Amino acid sequence: MSSTKSAKPITFASLTPNNLGTVRKLNSVLFPIKYSEKFYEDVLKPDVEDFCKLVYYNDIPVGIVCCRLEPQDGEMSLYLATLGILAPYRDRLLGSETLQLILDACGAHTKPKIDRIYLHVQTSNTGAKKFYERHGFVQTALLEGYYKKIEPHDAWVLEKRLV
Repeated sequence: MSSTKSAKPITFASLTPNNLGTVRKLNSVLFPIKYSEKFYEDVLKPDVEDFCKLVYYNDIPVGIVCCRLEPQDGEMSLYLATLGILAPYRDRLLGSETLQLILDACGAHTKPKIDRIYLHVQTSNTGAKKFYERHGFVQTALLEGYYKKIEPHDAWVLEKRLV
């Protein structure tokens, strides 16, 4: 039997203490925010394993997605804290595939059922806003002064209902 390379170039890996250094490095390159130690402790918790992944392209770590579950007003929300792909690897649908992975995980998560997914986008990042809108997210609010240490300080809240 001949072996042909049939593996997809994109793969995902759960976050572990062993790859947390890679997560930290990607976050520092991709986002203008320095994340707290609590953030990194939280992304390793078992209840978010399906929602926090390293993104690999041909076995190279090129992206990250980190989320947390939040009960709100009798509903369960998934907060998408970070989703980023290194610039040289954009336009390969990696962001879309990563977001789809998270949406599929939301659909499979039944205890409790996830009612919505939401996130914040800095108002200067129109590319990110358009990316999420293409995937069915809608702007539900504008938070003035949301970001304390970066300019501009304002953020859009984008949401996708899952029910």
